[in-house]
Amino acid sequence: MTTTGTGRPAAEGLRERKKRAMRRQLSDTAARMFLERGFDAVRVADVGEACGVSEKTVFNYFPSKEALLLDRLEATADALRTQLPNPALTPVSAMLTILDHELDGLATALAADADADRALEQYRKFGDLIRNTPALRAYQSAIADRFVDIAAEALATRTGLRPDDPEPQIAAATLLGMWRVQFRALRTHVHPGRPLPDAIDAVSREVRRAARLAEAGLATFPTHANHADHD
Repeated sequence: MTTTGTGRPAAEGLRERKKRAMRRQLSDTAARMFLERGFDAVRVADVGEACGVSEKTVFNYFPSKEALLLDRLEATADALRTQLPNPALTPVSAMLTILDHELDGLATALAADADADRALEQYRKFGDLIRNTPALRAYQSAIADRFVDIAAEALATRTGLRPDDPEPQIAAATLLGMWRVQFRALRTHVHPGRPLPDAIDAVSREVRRAARLAEAGLATFPTHANHADHD
């Protein structure tokens, strides 16, 4: 972070922090309102009004109403771009690093609530809202498809292959299959009445079962391109 001569953060840093804070406020407010009233019953303008900003301002931060609720999936996209090109890790190990970080973050957030069952119930309601809202399901599916493209691009950088070559494509689809396994395992195991540490351990075990299969399947993933196979 750059600073002024007095040691205070530079104006750019302050603006970025304010933007992040507003983005978080909009997303959190939208989630609360959607859970209370239903996704279709809340307008983007309603979210803006609750946060003291215009509808146009909300769309300056989020490309769509669906993104207000699922925007934090962007952290997964960033992690794919960062972790998957790392030649020190196998593709599966890199994906496990991403998934473990996400799981730890969720566990920490849920454990921070003094009322554990209330936090778990809210988490369940969040998942139910997505599953029961066609627009949110479609958006989540589109995000998953984009993750595959991002993963293929990241994997291609470590091989010299093109992102649309078969090896990066099938490897990316396999790795994102692990992400889907974790998502579904969370739905199965994390719920009120079950101790959170037990639930998180159960999720982790299921992901590692998937990882063992993926590791075997990707054992021959190339470390460099075989240019003789290219046109």
